[in-house]
Amino acid sequence: MAHDKPHILVVDDDDRLRALLIKYLSEQEFIVTAAASAAEARRKLGAFIFDLLILDVMMPGETGLELLASLDAAATPVLMLSAMGEAADRISGLEGGAEDYLTKPFEPKELVLRIRAILRRTAAQKEKTALVQFGDLQFDMGAAQLKRGNDIINLTSNEAAMLKLLSARAGEPVSREELSALMPGGGNERSVDVQMSRLRKKIEDGDGKPLYLQTVRGAGYVLYAQKAGGG
Repeated sequence: MAHDKPHILVVDDDDRLRALLIKYLSEQEFIVTAAASAAEARRKLGAFIFDLLILDVMMPGETGLELLASLDAAATPVLMLSAMGEAADRISGLEGGAEDYLTKPFEPKELVLRIRAILRRTAAQKEKTALVQFGDLQFDMGAAQLKRGNDIINLTSNEAAMLKLLSARAGEPVSREELSALMPGGGNERSVDVQMSRLRKKIEDGDGKPLYLQTVRGAGYVLYAQKAGGG
């Protein structure tokens, strides 16, 4: 998920509702892409990464439930929309993997509250289960545990907090200011550099140029890693 604006795909064949959702959700600081059919949704899912799908049940051709059945709902959470309010319909959507189900007509504010709740839940779950791999090391973000094979590498609380932030933003520079805010009392840039030096000794091999935990001049530090599983 983008740090400032989550990207939502709205899939609904109702032109008026689709336009209203684009306008309203954009005003609520979301990035919104729309599709009028399951086929169009598939094309856009192939082109972009979305943080959430808002999916209408009843659409011409392939229905929302049929599209849902073919998606990895664990990777991209789905909120179903439908004019059908019967319990059996809601159950079908939830059993199909949807995170939530909202009956039309609905209050836009309620929709936004449900969207934000889903995004909070899924973000927390991904962080809890995320494993980040760099070289022969693996960092469990939920447990804040660094391992090389079966051996646990001891981290101080400051090192664990910094590595967790760097792992969450892998490939993206994190400023010294943000890293220092993790330390008791706020720390300072010098203390961040000291912590990073100690952390490097636990991560990097030898005394050569760092491969994984690198300094970005004028920007801070970046961890080059990859998700190994669980999210």
